Amino acid sequence: MLRIWFAVIAATAGTLAPTLGADSTQAGDSHRIVSHIPREPVHSSAIAKIGYSKRRRILEIQFVNGAVYRYLDVPPAVHRDLMSAESKTRFYDSNIRRHYQSILVRPRDKEQIPAKSQQ
Repeated sequence: MLRIWFAVIAATAGTLAPTLGADSTQAGDSHRIVSHIPREPVHSSAIAKIGYSKRRRILEIQFVNGAVYRYLDVPPAVHRDLMSAESKTRFYDSNIRRHYQSILVRPRDKEQIPAKSQQ
């Protein structure tokens, strides 16, 4: 009986894992993250939008190239300082990038090749 119990737990362990505020999609890529953290637009040369979940301490940054990264265990003060920074890109490079564990939520948009003009 104990072996059956462990087999059931092992078989369902993958479906019970926490997703940190995101849902996996069933169509195609089962590892794709769908974010439910609202992001607000910001004025920056590299960052388009920033979102933060205070309860989960998750920071999401959407870059102008379309990529979205999720940073884990980010204190509220770091989010506050990022939002009030004069240069959000510089603050990100100095205080967030490579300082917090990150997860790619969405890859960058494929670059569109401009059509050659006929001369």
